Amino acid sequence: MIVLRQVIGDELRRRRQDQGRTLRDVSGAAAVSLGYLSEVERGQKEASSELLAAICGALEVSLSDVLASVSTQVAEAETEIFLPRLPSLSTV
Repeated sequence: MIVLRQVIGDELRRRRQDQGRTLRDVSGAAAVSLGYLSEVERGQKEASSELLAAICGALEVSLSDVLASVSTQVAEAETEIFLPRLPSLSTV
């Protein structure tokens, strides 16, 4: 099952790490507690749209870019889950 908060958290963490930034740095810039940001990145907390916007602002990335990337990842995961199984060559 796809859990959206985990995909969003993974994307935020990836972008933060790609920038070489710490949780402390981003949490300070976003005005959110370090612990809460950590929980969001680990997919344990569902971030509000306001919080997501603040985190994206701190990362200097647009919310729409983050959500587009998340959407692509979810679509790929859904394809893997729902793609009909092709019959094997031995049963044809």
